[in-house]
Parts: sequence; structure tokens; C-alpha cells
Amino acid sequence: MPTPISQGQLFVVSAPSGAGKTTLIRSVLSKWPDLRFSVSCTTRTPRGDEIPGKDYHFLSQEEFIQGIRRGRFLEWAVVHDAYYGTDGDIIRRWLLEEKDVLLDIDVQGARQVRCHYPFAKTIFVLPPSLDALENRLKMRDSDAPEKVARRLSAAIAEIQEAPWYDFVIVNDNREDAIADLDAILRACRCDRFHQARWLGSFLEKQRG
Repeated sequence: MPTPISQGQLFVVSAPSGAGKTTLIRSVLSKWPDLRFSVSCTTRTPRGDEIPGKDYHFLSQEEFIQGIRRGRFLEWAVVHDAYYGTDGDIIRRWLLEEKDVLLDIDVQGARQVRCHYPFAKTIFVLPPSLDALENRLKMRDSDAPEKVARRLSAAIAEIQEAPWYDFVIVNDNREDAIADLDAILRACRCDRFHQARWLGSFLEKQRG
């Protein structure tokens, strides 16, 4: 019989660039103040109004590579010529403190995380179509045409990974997609294994 889980729930959200994942995550975090969000580390330069320490921890390539050698990252990958990674120490601490944690990472990172945490709930955000995705990417002033083409090609490869995720959200209507993500988090928090301790305690009191 499975042992009751005595640590927090880990959620992993992935999507191709331009699918609207960041907007969905920000909305859900505002509704779930007790949900911990892991800020990823990256070597890419900040875009627009991105704030260091809030949107990403921006590291030099040398600093990032040193972190890899020290085993700092729970997962890491090279995406669009930049390094991305998740600081594993803080994730482990939050989970042991029974805090639920949300990770915003790509498909490569999601596979690595699931190797360490098989119980993690994985969520993939899809655009309504590739045409819609291309239009969204073109609206980004910071992305040159060649970057748009490269990101669109990468998106097709990333979408091939969606079938192994636990949940898939199609971000056609933003409010509906936010509601879907919120519903997934709420349902997973009611997972019988994560409620087992409270259920066991309740039943024990009834027997006593």
C-alpha cells in the first residue's frame, strides 16, 4: 500500500514560447498566495520589463556552468542558445516544509524533474493553432524575424512532447485557460495520497 505523502505537491508547467504560459501562471499565483513559485536561472539577457530575481535569476554563462559542476540545479538545459535551470536546494526545502511548488520549465527540464520527483503533476499549455502562435511571436518587438522562425520550429518539436504530460490546456480563451489551470491545482490538492494523513487521522479519532 502506498505510504501517505508527507511533503508538498510539485507542479510543472511547460509550453512553447508564445503560448501564454506566463500570463496563466501569474494569474494563478495571485489566487494561491501559499503556492511557492520557483524563479528559474538563465544566461539569456532580460526582455522588456523583466525584473532580475522576479522573472528570472540572470546569471553569466561562467556562473551557470560552475553551478552545473557543483550539482546546484535540479534540472538544466540549453534552449535557443541560452542556459536555463532550476535551483534544486530551495525546491527540496519547500517540499519538505509541505509547501506546494510550481515550476515553469521547458520539456527537457520537465523530464529531468520527473526523474527526481515521479509524483510531480505535469501540465502542458498549447496555443489554439500554429498560426496563432506565429502571430503572437511576431507581436514581440524583441524578436527578429529569424528568431520567430526558429522559435516556431522549436515549438513544433516541443508540442510533440505534450502527450506524456498529465494535463493539457489549450490557451484559446485566456480566462478559460486560467480557470482550467486553477481547477487542475485544486483537484491535485485533493489527491487521495496527499489527503491520506488527514483522512487517517480522522478515521483513527472515530475508532477511538
